[in-house]
Amino acid sequence: MPWYRVAYMPAVLNDLRTAEPDIAQRLLDKTKWLASNAVNLRHDTIHPDLPGMIQYAVANWRILYTLDREEHVVDIHRICTRRELYRQASQS
Repeated sequence: MPWYRVAYMPAVLNDLRTAEPDIAQRLLDKTKWLASNAVNLRHDTIHPDLPGMIQYAVANWRILYTLDREEHVVDIHRICTRRELYRQASQS
């Protein structure tokens, strides 16, 4: 079974600053969990306009990521609340 590593995009740091410290830690722990279980999870894309972009829910937060199966990397693009995610989508 291949090991996956986690790579965080720069925006994730700003995203986590908006969360309470205990929630931010929970979200970081969940990204590591995603990497360690990447082979066993079903990764459905969010929307046809965002090919490869996957979301994972943690309470009312969403972890947006892509999976590079060749390089064995889980790229974390954003971590935001559900409300923020859908507000951004409606403004596009």
